[in-house]
Amino acid sequence: MSSIQRPSRKAVVVGAGPVGCLAALALAKRGWHVDLYEGRPDMRLPSSKAAAQQRSINLAISHRGIAALEAIEPAAAQRFLQSAIPMRGRMIHKQTGDLDSQLYDRDGQCIHSIDRALFNEALLDDAAGSPNIRVFFNHKVVATDFDNKSMVIRDVGSDKELSVDFDLCIGADGSYSIIRRQLMRVVRMNYQQEYIRDEYVELKMPAGRDHSGEPTFLLDPNHLHIWPRHSFMLIALPNKDKTFTCTLFAPTAELDRLCTPDIVVTWFQSYFPDAFRAIGAKTLVEDFMRNPRSPLIHTKTKPYHYRDRAILLGDAAHSMVPFYGQGLNCGLEDVRILSTLLDEEGVTSTLPIYDYQNNHDRRLSDALQRYTDTRHEDLIAISDLAMDNYVEMRHSVTQLSYLFRKTLDNLLYSLTSPLMVSLDSLAPILAKVPYPPGQPKGWLPLYTMVTFRPDINYAAVKKKAARQAAILTWLSWIGVAVLGVAGAWIMWLARKMFVDYVQDSK
Repeated sequence: MSSIQRPSRKAVVVGAGPVGCLAALALAKRGWHVDLYEGRPDMRLPSSKAAAQQRSINLAISHRGIAALEAIEPAAAQRFLQSAIPMRGRMIHKQTGDLDSQLYDRDGQCIHSIDRALFNEALLDDAAGSPNIRVFFNHKVVATDFDNKSMVIRDVGSDKELSVDFDLCIGADGSYSIIRRQLMRVVRMNYQQEYIRDEYVELKMPAGRDHSGEPTFLLDPNHLHIWPRHSFMLIALPNKDKTFTCTLFAPTAELDRLCTPDIVVTWFQSYFPDAFRAIGAKTLVEDFMRNPRSPLIHTKTKPYHYRDRAILLGDAAHSMVPFYGQGLNCGLEDVRILSTLLDEEGVTSTLPIYDYQNNHDRRLSDALQRYTDTRHEDLIAISDLAMDNYVEMRHSVTQLSYLFRKTLDNLLYSLTSPLMVSLDSLAPILAKVPYPPGQPKGWLPLYTMVTFRPDINYAAVKKKAARQAAILTWLSWIGVAVLGVAGAWIMWLARKMFVDYVQDSK
């Protein structure tokens, strides 16, 4: 049956991660029939949970991700915030054992720590509960014919192949996307992939016990904890069960040296003494030796779509390193942006305005083209900012020059932008348009723009931050010059007073 004859059009979403689930929900709410395919088993099964515990960087969901959830599934957004733990700043753990709290925002805005698996499971439950969505696990895409709008999918359980028709295919199947590889056959796609020198290993910090024997946090739960050691770092995010998920990021060569339990213990005692005491030698060695070392990859792609047939979202289009906590937030924002563009172009689940000469739905094709044209610069910008933030987290946060610039940054912010722009005030308009028109006013710290201002697109963030950084550098040099002149004057005055004193005493 052709798409013109169907009462409602059909979309196929490949990948049942958070981005794929939210994309399925967005289309289902518009009346589309959606088939959601996942190549792996149902992650809600006990057997799947055991495997997932070995590798999962906790999610730090911020305003961009929340705004996307509010636009598509408002009830889910509130439910997730209730189960998340607010983190109001970074807690820097120095090698000496000293702690330095660095708040994220002057107005107390925070990011939220949430378990990746719990977040994904909840969105999956929402998708499975929608009458317009069918979910298939252990189903892997074998081949896709985008021109004829069909794909071959293999049912892993029965080892049988089936043919599936669609009107729109959404590839949300991660960094190693099969849909992206299939699109490369029909699209002149520019694609770049790079593994950085570092890998990561996940560890677990157990809960402590209070005086009554109840579980308690061993660290302040309202901070993202960082142990910066210049070329590598350890981070820890809180969980609802009073544990912390710890992730060690280090160069491959450094991790290669940690090949025996004794070396692991000695190394952690030397570089992360307080974390070592909290984790415990036995748990540390078991986790480090058992859990996989995972690579860090970032990819850049263009275009993201093919005619009115297919589009890539999330990591399938733009995987990035996790150091700005924006990978998931950006992927969820992808869904929000696409959703608003579909509305602006008048795309519906029925009665497409079909261009028979070019054999496509003109409105849907225009929406997907606008997505590629307007989203690409933003995705390149956040990918670059994420890489830059790794240097800040593992090195810069310990430097006096960074702290001075941060103080000056916040001072200018307070002087020129006295009023906070709340997420509640932004959510209604972000459900209707990709970004509000106009340029952001006043001085805004880079972290505030990326994390707490979903009304500012990433490319605008990067450009504004570059201009402000140049001003900060200029002001810093002026400050150094003024201090130098003041110091020289004080030295001259002190010398003169000393000479006068000596002469007067003769």
